[in-house]
Amino acid sequence: MTAKVIDGKAVAARIRGEVSGRAEVLREELGRKPGLATILVGDDPASSIYVARKHEACEEVGIASFHHEPGGDVSQADLTDLIARLNSDPEVDGILLQLPLPAHLETEPLIAGIAPGKDVDGLTPYSAGLLATGAPGLVPCTPRGVMELLASEGIDLRGKRAVVVGRSTLVGRPVAALLLAADATVTIAHSRTADLASVCREAEILVAAAGQPQLIDATMVSPGAAVIDVGTNRTDEGLVGDVDFDGVREVAGLITPVPGGVGPMTIAMLLSNTVDAATAAAQA
Repeated sequence: MTAKVIDGKAVAARIRGEVSGRAEVLREELGRKPGLATILVGDDPASSIYVARKHEACEEVGIASFHHEPGGDVSQADLTDLIARLNSDPEVDGILLQLPLPAHLETEPLIAGIAPGKDVDGLTPYSAGLLATGAPGLVPCTPRGVMELLASEGIDLRGKRAVVVGRSTLVGRPVAALLLAADATVTIAHSRTADLASVCREAEILVAAAGQPQLIDATMVSPGAAVIDVGTNRTDEGLVGDVDFDGVREVAGLITPVPGGVGPMTIAMLLSNTVDAATAAAQA
């Protein structure tokens, strides 16, 4: 068996097209484009590239983008004030604080300061609470992208055994909550899990989000399983996922590549969340 490779670029392109249409409708209704504000602190090259891609994507789909670079030495108080100003700006529908932040800043209070209705990254405690209780709200972009990839293959998650490897608040836990809401039977595995290979082999849906290069090999995958690789690890050999793609592809039924799988979905979901936020604000 050779797994079908899920083309994240193609799915993301379809979603961007849908977002573009929705953004145009909102522009006509509101008299302005939906707006996304990004905040970049420091000079991390990867963050700079990622934010630039977000702005390019916004332009492509008809979302106005407002970029703020307060400087790497910005104080906690000044950054808090900037977020407060964006919260009250009617032109801004979504706020994204690019992570990681420099060490002198406390991340959690800053994220918590983002207005829930503008939390397009889905990272505030309020958004996490909505997700945990199954209430509607803005969902973290990468986990939402994972669910869209599974939906693109027509997978009925009801009753399926799902294993999520990784328990971060950014990906692992939100993905598990979304799978549970879709009526899957969910196990969260992590670095302390005993006999991780055996746990993974129980999965019909396996989501690898541990941040460890090629952690999941062919011996850990049940034949025919759908394997979603969230990992993006930079190695001497280039960018690799948390899954040994070549080996696992010979066992799995479906698999996402790295790059070109979950990665393109993250920005697509950010754009979708921004339009969702603008729509909700217009209806409030």
